[in-house]
Amino acid sequence: MNLSGQSALVTGGASGLGLATAADLVARGARVVLVDLPNSAGTEAAESLGHGTVFAPADILDELALGAAFDAAERLGTLRAVVHCAGRGGDRLRIVDRDGKPGDFDSFRNVVEVNLFGTYNVLRLAAARMASNDVLGGDRGAIVLTASIAAFDGQIGQTAYTASKAAVHGMTLVAARDLASRQIRVNTIAPGTFDTAMLARLRDDLREALASAVPHPRRLGAPEDYAAMAVTLLENSYVNGETVRLDGAIRMPPR
Repeated sequence: MNLSGQSALVTGGASGLGLATAADLVARGARVVLVDLPNSAGTEAAESLGHGTVFAPADILDELALGAAFDAAERLGTLRAVVHCAGRGGDRLRIVDRDGKPGDFDSFRNVVEVNLFGTYNVLRLAAARMASNDVLGGDRGAIVLTASIAAFDGQIGQTAYTASKAAVHGMTLVAARDLASRQIRVNTIAPGTFDTAMLARLRDDLREALASAVPHPRRLGAPEDYAAMAVTLLENSYVNGETVRLDGAIRMPPR
């Protein structure tokens, strides 16, 4: 798919993986809508990218607000590309804590709601918009979701996060098959240890230890690495139904 002149929407677009992806899309001539929470730096991010980039504040669980964001994308042109980066980390809770009490159920529910229900909300609303597009280069549109290597190598304390991300991986092939008749492709990226805002809060020695655990290249992933893969998945018309581990060949230990 040639992204030049097409409309694209990126969730979690105010920072990190989403912002880097939006910048890559803009560089390829796409018109981009950034979706992020109302209290995010979305306005500043859109201004920094220029080229008509628009910020649309929305919670990914809010159908009305998300619908307004898709409306904004369609005002920029035909919506061909959606990259879903928004989500939350887990709470690192044991199933049974040191005092023998069961893990917090509300925490588990919230992680799954944001990461799984939010992903499905973006997927279904994006596909409904794309389904009426004319076919371009064999596609009506392409969607990229975000899982995590925790979907495969979940560590102790990551039960909720792993469950939510494994479910995103699980729905990828099903979604690709379901939407094949609409000529809409669906793929997923499973990032490894990336240099995100969460890791930025760690001590330098801990960050270095995480980086040294990656076989090659021996560094943390950069948002630009994710962006490059997302754009490749959008542009390559024969990649469909895949979850791509983007992790430098790391396999996470139990803890």
